[in-house]
Amino acid sequence: MSRRHMSRVLGGEAGAERAARRVMESYGRYFAEALWARADKAPSILAKTEVEGLEMVESARDAGGGMIFALPHLGNWEAAAPVAVNVGVPVVAVAERLANTRITDWFTSMRAELGIEVVLATGRLEVMRRLEGAIAANKAVALLADRDLSGRGVEVELFGERTTIPAGPATLALKTEAPLFPVGAYFTGDGHRVVVRPPIAVAESGSRTERVRVMSQALASELEELIREAPDQWHILQPNWPSDEG
Repeated sequence: MSRRHMSRVLGGEAGAERAARRVMESYGRYFAEALWARADKAPSILAKTEVEGLEMVESARDAGGGMIFALPHLGNWEAAAPVAVNVGVPVVAVAERLANTRITDWFTSMRAELGIEVVLATGRLEVMRRLEGAIAANKAVALLADRDLSGRGVEVELFGERTTIPAGPATLALKTEAPLFPVGAYFTGDGHRVVVRPPIAVAESGSRTERVRVMSQALASELEELIREAPDQWHILQPNWPSDEG
């Protein structure tokens, strides 16, 4: 599956096998860091993290209206949280409720060590209300935006093929008027690089459904650019386009 995804990102089969092998190495590093990361490691993480676009996060913090981070499964996306927390921006993230509650509890506690408040995906309306409350409290809501777990997402073109991505980031941005920042987190040697892109432009006309679609397509294009910077750090190992099924 990773080979299929790499061939999309790279525009053909050339190099896809080699890139897919590096994806597995990168994914292994992600889990190694997840086991290692604790609250007392945050200063060490920050000391080895480069940040681009932090001034936009600080500006949104000072405006007081909260913000939304939309991230792909790239590098160690959770390493971006200490960066926000360090500048006084609490982070709230949605996590999948897994069938194995012990694994869910482990992920939740691990993220809490990095300053991430976790909201479990239990019911769509309940989750949206909690996220809206976080935005109202001038927090950052971090949402992984490149994989549609619900199957009820919005259709976009991603790497030249139609698929769906979660509607949540654009929907939340429209409802709260909070800026929606595309964010990438990359491995660099023994550290990380976090890239914050300018916020997605708010669609001003059309129905709410159409506005969500336009903003989601703009977000998908930004995610493409973030992923292309380091495709072998993109950890999507599941079917992600309709043609992947079977």
